[in-house]
Amino acid sequence: MAVKITSLKEAVADNGIKILVHGMAGSGKTVLGATAGETTLIISAEAGLLSISDAPDYISVAVVKTLADLTELYTMLKDVVESNPVNKDYEWIVLDSITEIAEVVLANELEKSPDPRKAYGALQTEMLKLMKGFRDLPHYHVMMVAKQTRFTDDFTGITTYVPAMPGAKLGPQIPYLFDEVFALRVEKDEEGVDYRTLQTCRDIRFEAKDRSGKLEFFEKANLKHIKNKIYGNTVASEVVEEPEEGEAADQPVFLKYWAHPESDSIGMCIEEDEWDTIISDPSSEEIGEAEYIRLSKAKA
Repeated sequence: MAVKITSLKEAVADNGIKILVHGMAGSGKTVLGATAGETTLIISAEAGLLSISDAPDYISVAVVKTLADLTELYTMLKDVVESNPVNKDYEWIVLDSITEIAEVVLANELEKSPDPRKAYGALQTEMLKLMKGFRDLPHYHVMMVAKQTRFTDDFTGITTYVPAMPGAKLGPQIPYLFDEVFALRVEKDEEGVDYRTLQTCRDIRFEAKDRSGKLEFFEKANLKHIKNKIYGNTVASEVVEEPEEGEAADQPVFLKYWAHPESDSIGMCIEEDEWDTIISDPSSEEIGEAEYIRLSKAKA
């Protein structure tokens, strides 16, 4: 029999987790790519690697300048995993960012053709082929990073934050390629301190989805944490050491979230008495709670 039949759990484990993350500049997308706690290859088309200059030794970086560079890397990773998936060099592949990679592809196509319509059509074809190829690499967990842009609906006036790609057609298509789409958000608490979190489900403002069904509306911005929750592993609470004098440390803080359907708004609070006041409003409903990471000034 040519068709291989396996359990759903085995199929998911063999395929790996495939994630699309979009966020504004400075939100920590590159830093997120170095949080898996496992061997990771970051394929970078950007110059912004300073934020992970002190990353652990199991983080490797490949800088791509052309489409040929990226194709060569894809072929190498595919050949390795097909020949010996157990002894592959990396558990995670991070493309940072597909927006920059698409701009490289577009520049190449514009050099080939003076017709912009033809160049943008080729961009769409090449990028979808490329992204599907990396997404479908078996035995690797793959995260693709995209810049974020605002889209305002002319009819409703509602502004939505979505992945940014060159051209008008490519950006709206790419969330459909992934089971997990996260919006990386940086918010401020009542004291004006920045927090970073992953929004995993769509609301009126941010494009996101979680097909695993294992994630809360907001999750900790950490790939190891996300993997453990999707695979159903127990996630131990983090132990945060007190920083040395003069040093800054990221601090995890548990926040609760509420929704106000009448105004299509989502809020957060820390204090229990504030939560009691909010949830007593019959027009509000609890979404859940999540762990935010308080950012030191160096990473904010």
